Amino acid sequence: MDIWMRNRRRVLRGMDPQAGMTTAEYAVGTIAAAGFGAVLYKVVTSDAVSGALQSVIAKALDAQF
Repeated sequence: MDIWMRNRRRVLRGMDPQAGMTTAEYAVGTIAAAGFGAVLYKVVTSDAVSGALQSVIAKALDAQF
């Protein structure tokens, strides 16, 4: 029996101590992404950044070619 099959059977039987590690890593990554999204939303909707974006858009729309 090859090693891949042996390891697969150990995982399916619950004998692998790292069997749930992938789920935990996805959970941490999802929480980190949600936190980063919340911080980014706060920064983009702040008065300083909002004013700067409006200024850039106004300048772009008023530009004459």
